[in-house]
Amino acid sequence: MKIFRAFIILSILTTLTMSGMYGQRKLDEQTVTDLQKTSQYAIGVSDERQFKGALSMYDFLVENGVEIKDYEVVVKGKIVKNLVKGSELEAFFQKYKSKVRVSICSVAMEKLGVSEDELFDGLEPIPTWSVRILQLQAKGYNTLTY
Repeated sequence: MKIFRAFIILSILTTLTMSGMYGQRKLDEQTVTDLQKTSQYAIGVSDERQFKGALSMYDFLVENGVEIKDYEVVVKGKIVKNLVKGSELEAFFQKYKSKVRVSICSVAMEKLGVSEDELFDGLEPIPTWSVRILQLQAKGYNTLTY
């Protein structure tokens, strides 16, 4: 079942990527029906393109009629240094602030010298990226990681 869920989410990401090239922004009815079986999604990312893509996928799912109860982006890696106050990503995130939870790996923060005070509003430090992904899977979230 988890493999099937991952396949569905991967299909959505592929569709989202292809839609930018061909203007196609509609999921077929069966895909929407399948995605309605859960309303909790988590995407693990490690770079800016993935971060923006994960946030944009939220819009894509909602626009296609997928009901979302919880949506979380879990972040690790060098992108953490770009998630600070006054950054371009802070402006990009504003639209999602009340809709999407973003968790930041504190191990990455420590390695990159980023303090919690430097993060822009709406980001939540977590102990580790991997444990958070496992926790969300245990809670029944559809998860996709890069």
